[in-house]
Amino acid sequence: MKETAGTPVQVTGTVLTTRRVDAYHALTVVAPGIAERFRPGHFVSVAVGGPHTSMPARRAFSVHDVKPDYGGTVELVFAVRGRGTAWLAERKARDTLDLVGPLGRPFPVPRDPCTCVLVGGEYGSASLFALADTLQQRGCRVDFVLGAASADRVFGALRARRMGETITLTTEDGSLGLRGLVTDALPSVIADARADVVYACGPMSMLRGVTAVAVEFDIPVQVSVEEAMACGYGVCMTCVLPVIGDDGVTRMARSCVDGPVFRGERVRFEDVGTIPFDALGAPGGRVQEGGAHSRNVS
Repeated sequence: MKETAGTPVQVTGTVLTTRRVDAYHALTVVAPGIAERFRPGHFVSVAVGGPHTSMPARRAFSVHDVKPDYGGTVELVFAVRGRGTAWLAERKARDTLDLVGPLGRPFPVPRDPCTCVLVGGEYGSASLFALADTLQQRGCRVDFVLGAASADRVFGALRARRMGETITLTTEDGSLGLRGLVTDALPSVIADARADVVYACGPMSMLRGVTAVAVEFDIPVQVSVEEAMACGYGVCMTCVLPVIGDDGVTRMARSCVDGPVFRGERVRFEDVGTIPFDALGAPGGRVQEGGAHSRNVS
C-alpha cells in the first residue's frame, strides 16, 4: 500500500540532542519518516527499556517540534513519571530509539484567517507550538495562555512571547505571571482578542475548565486529551473516554485513533474514567441497531 501523509511508520531513530527544560526533559530524535508525515496534534509512541526490557508497553508523547535537519527530526518533551520515562530521560546523544508515528487525529485548522487562543498546561504546551506555526502561516492571530503549578513547570513561555500576539502566564503558587489557573485568565483573553476558536492541551481537569469557558463564549474549542495509551493504535482500549457523536449518542472513543484531539464540548469530562450507563454498548445501556458501533465522534 502506498504510504501517504499521516500514515504511521516505525523507525529506529538516533538521539541527536538531549536537554533539561526546567522540570522537563527534551529529546530530539532523527526520524525522517515520521517528521515528513507529521501534522500538529499528532503523537508518537516510543519503546522503552531497551531490547531486554520487562516494560512491553510503549509510551506516547506529543511532538514539540519538527525540523528538516538530517532528513527530519522530532523533539519530544516529557516529565519523568515512572520507570519508562525515567529510562528515556537517561538516553544520550547517539543512542537509538524505536518510534512509531505519526499517530492519532491532528488539530483541525481553519480555512480562513481568524483569531485563535492556544491554552497549555504544564508540558501539554509543547504540542501547541507546531500548531501556532501552522495557524500563523494561514494568517491567523495567535494568543497564548500558559500555566502550571509553579514557574519551573510552565513550558514554552519564551517561545510563546516571540510567537504570540499576547501571552498570559499563570501559576498556582504565583511564582510566575498571575496567581491562579489558566481558566481564571482565559475569559478576559478571549474577550480582549475577540477570539474565534480555542485550542488546548494539558491535564484533563484543565481541559474541562477551558471547554466550559469556550462554551460560555459560544466559540469552538479543540482539546488534545491526556489519556494513558498502551498500544497507540486502537487495539488495547486503555485510553477510551466518553464522547458524544453527531447523532447525540455517547460512545467510548479511543483517544489514540479517534483523538487525541476532540471537540471539547463533545467530551463528557465528568464521566472520564467510567462507562456512562447511557453510552452505546454499556451494560444495560443502548445498543445500536445491527450491533454496529459508529466512530462518528469527531
